Amino acid sequence: MNYRHVFHAGNHTEVFKHAALVFVLERLLAKPQPFAVLDTHAGVGLYDLGSAEAQKTREYEHGAARVFGRDLPSAPAYTRLLAALNPEGLKAYPGSPEIVRRMLRDHDRLVACELHPADVATLRRRYRGDPRVSVHHRDGYEAIGALSPPPERRGLVFIDPPYERTDEAERLAQALADGLRKWPNGIFLAWYPIKDRRIADTLAQAAVAGAFPKALRAEFLAYPRDDAALAGGGIIVCNTPWRLDDKLKALCGELAGLLGDGAATWRVDWLTAP
Repeated sequence: MNYRHVFHAGNHTEVFKHAALVFVLERLLAKPQPFAVLDTHAGVGLYDLGSAEAQKTREYEHGAARVFGRDLPSAPAYTRLLAALNPEGLKAYPGSPEIVRRMLRDHDRLVACELHPADVATLRRRYRGDPRVSVHHRDGYEAIGALSPPPERRGLVFIDPPYERTDEAERLAQALADGLRKWPNGIFLAWYPIKDRRIADTLAQAAVAGAFPKALRAEFLAYPRDDAALAGGGIIVCNTPWRLDDKLKALCGELAGLLGDGAATWRVDWLTAP
């Protein structure tokens, strides 16, 4: 509950993670039927990059600032969203709730869960006037079991925890297994940080052992891994949408020339059969 996302808003891991989120939302939008998104660790939705917190770390300068205003052929919807939010230059960065909200149609829904009391209050003020968005002050992992499957029977569970707890990877792996049992055809996208391999390997092993359906792993490391600093991030997607692997490969190839110090590495591979 002490993690404050604003210090890291728009960094190199966010560019990769949020472009991937947009890819999944685009696939859901390709069909006319309504869908729901459950965002388990929502934060405040929108981050002021001019705030004292963001200026203290300036992590966005090595992430969103390097793609903002560029033609990014691998992820045009993501860059268009950034541009629409910042018509006078990069001043704000959207968290996952804001990205989802901006892509919803009138009959789609977002359920945003957050435990931090101040962040919940901010979320409620921000989205009070939008009937498509509901904000819950509750544990996101618990919400997966309580709110899945949604009435729409189509949609996404987006899991982006702060990784403050030493057992976060195990909790996430169990949440994925439990969620897939309740909603076997739901799309689940879980993000993890990469400093060393422990979290990544724990989640990958769980996906294989649990035979998670159509489980895809994608990792983008802007910097060489040294087991201490944040080198990059990864995602595991279950019930992976069609051709998401190809889109992620194109994204990683393009980001490798924009993010990091010239030594970026990446991988996109299937953990269970597509």
